[in-house]
Amino acid sequence: MTNRECFDRAKAVIPGGVNSPVRAFGAVGRTPRFLVKGEGDTVTDVEGRMYTDYVMSWGPLVLGHACKEVVRAVQDAASQGLTFGAPTVRETALCEEIAAAAPHMELVRLVNSGTEATMSAVRAARGFTGRDKIVKFAGNYHGHSDGLLVRAGSGCLTGAVPDSLGVPAAYAGQTLVAAYNDAESVRALFAEHKGEVACVIVEPVAANMGVVPPRDGFLQELRSLCDQEGALLIFDEVITGFRVAYGGAAARYGVRPDLAAYGKIVGGGMPLAAYGGRRDVMSCVAPAGGVYQAGTLSGNPVATAAGLATLRILRERREEIYPALEEKGAFLEEAFREAGVPVARVGSILTPFFAPAAPRSYEQACACDRAAFARYFSAMLDAGEYVAPSQFEAMFVSAVHTKEHLRQTAAAIGRAVCTARHDR
Repeated sequence: MTNRECFDRAKAVIPGGVNSPVRAFGAVGRTPRFLVKGEGDTVTDVEGRMYTDYVMSWGPLVLGHACKEVVRAVQDAASQGLTFGAPTVRETALCEEIAAAAPHMELVRLVNSGTEATMSAVRAARGFTGRDKIVKFAGNYHGHSDGLLVRAGSGCLTGAVPDSLGVPAAYAGQTLVAAYNDAESVRALFAEHKGEVACVIVEPVAANMGVVPPRDGFLQELRSLCDQEGALLIFDEVITGFRVAYGGAAARYGVRPDLAAYGKIVGGGMPLAAYGGRRDVMSCVAPAGGVYQAGTLSGNPVATAAGLATLRILRERREEIYPALEEKGAFLEEAFREAGVPVARVGSILTPFFAPAAPRSYEQACACDRAAFARYFSAMLDAGEYVAPSQFEAMFVSAVHTKEHLRQTAAAIGRAVCTARHDR
């Protein structure tokens, strides 16, 4: 079957033909690629065409596709049982690995997705503080739970839908929206809602309106404001955890959150995420406390095997892997700069922006030339380079991207940018 035939078949039984909106390629006017195989830094579609992959399943595959150690761990675990609905030693070991890399994770709870992790962290913050309101940032995406799907990034921006139908206005009204990289906007909300704010949740590196790094001092200012107001600071490290540093953004920027959510890499490519933080806060979570959260498949043995194998490799080889990721990210950053395109990068995640300069805010990100990005995307895809089909997503570099493929990608970037600017 062709990709088009696969897509038409899918649309008959799946809303929009995909199980996550940005996969539909709607913002770039192309047919999505139906993938059948991944190996190292490449993927193959149903038509047999191979691509160098910079989506990497939207970030989890820091060790590349079908990493032998991870696959072996999954196979061994699956042969002993897919799920028990009971505790296993491997769950404890995975939580120990997370806590060792991120010391602020004093107690850790495993869940199945980043959405579940952020939603549960917010509930814990509300339960601990006894307050209802939360502060999030325009353009920061924390999953699709009702209270956080307010002026979100990621697929909401890609589809030009800033919010979602089906979110009750009364519930969304408990979410206050601040401007990313603007601590004064947070201060103003605290002043207006004195004693009502349970937490501030932030992507420490915004990566769902394209990669937008925190300005110097921004995260430190959030830490101080939360301390002053008795609110909790939550880092959404679903993307940045074990990606921008072994200890995530908290380690890279030297700021200790009260709670944090992790996903993607902690599952090693399987559905798994985690939230946790201060012992006194997490002790409010059932069965230790009165904040209820549960999941039949949480901490299932197959997903924990993948996550544990991945984190152990990252720990054992971190002195080799993270400098190499930084170097590879910098190589692609320079390719974009040589092509004359503004680019933002933090470690191994980066985004080119078709705009006068790389954005530092939600408003600047929204002003990017999406038509030019679509032309760039098409040229890259036709050249065998699989990048995110949205101006508002990141490129992900893995530990297994080869120098040869990086050089080919750099050359493709130059040609694709030229096409984007002149093919109107």
